[in-house]
Amino acid sequence: MNPCVRLAAAVATLTTFACPLHAADGTPPAVPIVTVSASATASIANDRMSAVLRAEADHVDPAKAAADVNARIGKALARAKAIAGVDVKTSGYSSYQIAEKNQPSRWRVAQAITVEGADFASIAALLTRLQADDGLVLSGMSFHVSREARRIAEDALADQAIKSWQARATHAARALGYDAWRTGRINVLTSEPMRPQPMMRAAAAPMSASAAPVNVEGGNSDVSVTVSGEAVLEGARSR
Repeated sequence: MNPCVRLAAAVATLTTFACPLHAADGTPPAVPIVTVSASATASIANDRMSAVLRAEADHVDPAKAAADVNARIGKALARAKAIAGVDVKTSGYSSYQIAEKNQPSRWRVAQAITVEGADFASIAALLTRLQADDGLVLSGMSFHVSREARRIAEDALADQAIKSWQARATHAARALGYDAWRTGRINVLTSEPMRPQPMMRAAAAPMSASAAPVNVEGGNSDVSVTVSGEAVLEGARSR
């Protein structure tokens, strides 16, 4: 079990009856069925970090603005690629003209990169350096659970949810006057992983070399599994 998985989360349950014990005319249904649902949830430590940085330049000559941005992005990509375990990609490029009253028109060029990895300390140090040395602006950061950690957590939670579902089915069958039940159609659903968008920050001036380093805290994400299905009731007791 991955140590980042904390299985102390509560198990939520819901029971509904899919069909009545007697039809409208008073005759019992051919196959009485009870539908039972159970869920298990855990809070999992985020083990992946993603950050977006951008380079911007304004100039009356669009070629000079582009050259400035291209040079800084090129240096940033080289720095990021030199760090083991860090994935980097360009994630946007824009160029547009700005016209203001009583001011000469100018061009603004911007490009962004996204860096991602599991070593939060290394990425934080990289972000600090890219801002201080290369003049990039940190647009935002986000944290999420990796696919492998999510799969491990979901497997454990599925066991919990299934056991809870079986207990609920047994309880419902007995409450309705039946000694036994058998499994009908079952669905096991996992929570859709939500890849958070980077938390955007307002535009800021590039950091100076003496600026404080970037601080990071990954936090947790909730992972859940829900089991829902039919328990076919058998062995009705006499009343």
